[in-house]
Amino acid sequence: MKIIGIDPGLSGGIAVLENNKVLNMFDMPVMSEGKKNKRQLNSAQLVSLIKENIKSNEDIAVIVEQVNAMPGQGVTSMFNFGQTFGAIKGVCAALELPIFFVRPSKWKKHFELINSSKDSSRTKAIEMYPTLANQLAKKKDVNKSDAILIARFYSETRLLDNN
Repeated sequence: MKIIGIDPGLSGGIAVLENNKVLNMFDMPVMSEGKKNKRQLNSAQLVSLIKENIKSNEDIAVIVEQVNAMPGQGVTSMFNFGQTFGAIKGVCAALELPIFFVRPSKWKKHFELINSSKDSSRTKAIEMYPTLANQLAKKKDVNKSDAILIARFYSETRLLDNN
């Protein structure tokens, strides 16, 4: 089964795993919009990325981090975040891909990352996949690390759920 893990948001990430092996990972595709060059999700590019990484008749699951509004965040930023989250759901629906949601607390608890720094998921992903150390070397690569761990969480726990 191919598992696509998605850390939503404009600075999110996408990881494609099969048999717990990372086949590919990407930053969330974004584009500039309007006079102020505000970033927004490039839905067409997201569709292309997903299509390039799956074959027809392949068993696929898309796992998206279930996110909510956070206290202290501005109305505009939360609207944009929700818009991106909704677009991801729409893309998966249009591609007829099964989509599952996991709360950050759930996958982070599984990997013992509760109450640790944001960057600790990058360290955890590098521990699990040392060959990806160069691709996850920068602090901004935490998004791809989260996506890897989200997919890996599903891979490790779905067997338990099906029993």
